[in-house]
Amino acid sequence: MNLSGNDVNSKNNIVNIQNQENEDGNSCSTDAVDVAKNVLELTNNEAKKFFLKAESYCNFELPPYFKFDQILADVDKVLSGKNLSDLRKHPPRDYNDLNYKIMNNKDGRYSWRPIQLIHPALYVSLIHKITNKENWKIICDRYCDLTKNPKIECISLPRLSFSGNSDKAEQIHHWWNKVEQRSIELALDFDHLTHTDITDCYSSIYTHSVAWALHDKSFMKAKENRTNQNLIGNIIDNHLQDMAHGQTNGIPQGSALMDFIAEIVLGYADMLLTKQIEDNEITDYKIIRYRDDYRIFVNNPRDGEKIVKYLTGVMIDLGLKLSAEKTTSTNEVVKGSIKSDKLFWMKQKQTEKSLQKHFLIIHDLSRTYPNSGSLVTGLEDYYHRLLKITKLHNSTIPLISIAADIAYKNPRTYPYIAAIISLLLTSINPENQKLIMVDKIRKKFSNIPNTGHLEVWLQRVTLGFKENYDYDEPLCQLVSGKTVNIWNTEWLNPQLQSIIDANKIVDEQSINVLSTIISVQEVDLFKSSFLYS
Repeated sequence: MNLSGNDVNSKNNIVNIQNQENEDGNSCSTDAVDVAKNVLELTNNEAKKFFLKAESYCNFELPPYFKFDQILADVDKVLSGKNLSDLRKHPPRDYNDLNYKIMNNKDGRYSWRPIQLIHPALYVSLIHKITNKENWKIICDRYCDLTKNPKIECISLPRLSFSGNSDKAEQIHHWWNKVEQRSIELALDFDHLTHTDITDCYSSIYTHSVAWALHDKSFMKAKENRTNQNLIGNIIDNHLQDMAHGQTNGIPQGSALMDFIAEIVLGYADMLLTKQIEDNEITDYKIIRYRDDYRIFVNNPRDGEKIVKYLTGVMIDLGLKLSAEKTTSTNEVVKGSIKSDKLFWMKQKQTEKSLQKHFLIIHDLSRTYPNSGSLVTGLEDYYHRLLKITKLHNSTIPLISIAADIAYKNPRTYPYIAAIISLLLTSINPENQKLIMVDKIRKKFSNIPNTGHLEVWLQRVTLGFKENYDYDEPLCQLVSGKTVNIWNTEWLNPQLQSIIDANKIVDEQSINVLSTIISVQEVDLFKSSFLYS
């Protein structure tokens, strides 16, 4: 099972990609044989299949009974050879509830990030437009132009795996090799490292900037080009506005397609930054970018300061801004190349013979480096330790309490905490005490707004012991058999309305065979989409 709860074999819809010739469309391809390819190394038809995969559509963590393959395939079939405008009754931007949003708490307090299930009709329509043969060539060629500077290296394009691992697993492996390990290597060449990133990148992206990136800003400022609906930049811009009630600020987060669109804008920023650096005759530098995260390597610290200044100006022109809190500089390049939470965790005693003491060590990490990748790694190790224990004696309830407290301020841990709780609950008797424990966890979180993602995973826990508990989260209500509007379809014609039925995304057969314990197959890759974000 993959992270979004879809068939892990869905990647097999694209077979032997590395051996295919590019007869069906252009790509920004290389001859190198690898275990994965970035999306621009695919032909247009391969890219279409990649984006239509359920794993690409939903790249945040949902239990395995949420499946999106069928609904995407059905919409793809109906839209094939047609424009979405021919199958609608009203303009989609007249409605403000097209995408399904689930608020993901970033810090257990006041920082929120909406993750979205894009309306399937708009999602598939946009894929069709982007992967049209001519449009795909324009995008591939333009991105190659944007990223000509070898001194600014982007390594975050979505990747298709054909190694047997999920696409997300390959993305993480790629991060480790191309960001962390490459950064350590660069300590041989550079004496100074500046680290910065963009504040709320996805929610701040100006939709018009996609057209600027693909066709150049000066070109798009001409009136005839701003209104030219044949330009792929305008097509993407219009789809993004249709998803957001006509708003031009922000793109939805939660899919490989939107990751790709963000990369187009950030690639444009790389080109603009290159010009600024060249105009000011700075030559001794290297920049590694992973999405909105920048690592700037120099030998002269003043050059690093100047590059950050130029980058700030570039971002302002695009409606984005750098995070002052996350902008740091160091002359210890090796140490600065490794995330601080990872360095901290490497120095700590990571385990104890006592289960409770071991969990308290992880709890301390959660307080020192909340929501960190190392915390998820520690929880993964703890989960695997619990799997090997046959009897927990009387320590169960204190461990559940520690688990809930970790989750309280570390929302990215919800799936692993749910898995750990599912293990701990197996030792609680009588049966009704399990629901009492779940009730106490729900009560603990009642003071935090927007905990729908937690409820999704608590429901997975209770379904494991065959209890259909009541939850407020609409996705949970959908699983319980209630009629819920996940996506508004009023604007579509009857044919598409009948196809886009939210009940299709819940697989009853998967629910019926759920194990009491959230399995290794469900949790092994939970950390992948969060670990280095």
